[in-house]
Amino acid sequence: MADKQATLEELVAEVSSGMTIGIGGWGSRRKPMAAVRALLRTDVRDLTVVSYGGPDVGLLCAAGRVRTVVFGFVTLDSIAIDPHFRAARQAGAVGAVEYDEGMVYLGLMAAAHRVPFLPTRAGLGSDVLTHNPGLRTVVSPYDDHGTPTVGGEELVAMPALHLDAAIVHVNRADAAGSGQVLGPDPYFDELFLAAADRRLVTTERLVPTEQLAAEGPVQTLCVSRLLTDVVAEAPGGAHFTSCTPDYGRDEPFQRAYATAATDPDAWAAFAEQFLAVDEAGYQAAVRALRQTSRTTR
Repeated sequence: MADKQATLEELVAEVSSGMTIGIGGWGSRRKPMAAVRALLRTDVRDLTVVSYGGPDVGLLCAAGRVRTVVFGFVTLDSIAIDPHFRAARQAGAVGAVEYDEGMVYLGLMAAAHRVPFLPTRAGLGSDVLTHNPGLRTVVSPYDDHGTPTVGGEELVAMPALHLDAAIVHVNRADAAGSGQVLGPDPYFDELFLAAADRRLVTTERLVPTEQLAAEGPVQTLCVSRLLTDVVAEAPGGAHFTSCTPDYGRDEPFQRAYATAATDPDAWAAFAEQFLAVDEAGYQAAVRALRQTSRTTR
């Protein structure tokens, strides 16, 4: 099996300006945040970002790297909306293509299956069609039982969400790119990878292939090595989002992130402390903040 190991910097070097990138995870859960932070240390910009969004979208918007966001939501879970995305959208600084969550899923699936669209009832009777005038409808050639019919049901034709690159974060992986998710939900990470030309995986820990079986049952091997081009070890790489069972969401840090976003000076100080450093510097700054918080209680 090919060895696909790379550094975090080599992994994000696969992303270039103007690309459409998909980012796995869900809201503020198991996001590839180390890769996002690494992207901020490059000159990549003008991205179209497809995501069930969280602080991945927020950080990229705050840094002015995004042209358009394609999303079902952009939330921090315990905080309803990422404040940087809210500000960027309200200011018209980014394009916004909002779909029903199920439509995003079908768009990724269509791209993964290399078909131009998939039909769905999602969006019918809602403002999704009003705010996305480029969406089209199709008339089904079948009834609900799959019998050919004339003048069947009108359905939304959800277009394929083809990605130039996708980035996901997993709990464990081997050097060949087999990825293991030990938490209760794989979200749609495998679909993001299958919908992309270049498939980039970060992991809490790289382990020998034979050790994957000791980490969890075979059902946890959610990412096939066939869907991985590059894999990089990034301990704590989902912080400050959750990566269960390795760690939960860092709620105090998330509150600090959201609070700093409301004031330009506070955000500049936050970015200087946590983003104007490499990943080792970020993790060290997080540890120092935790230690300070413990000693001041």
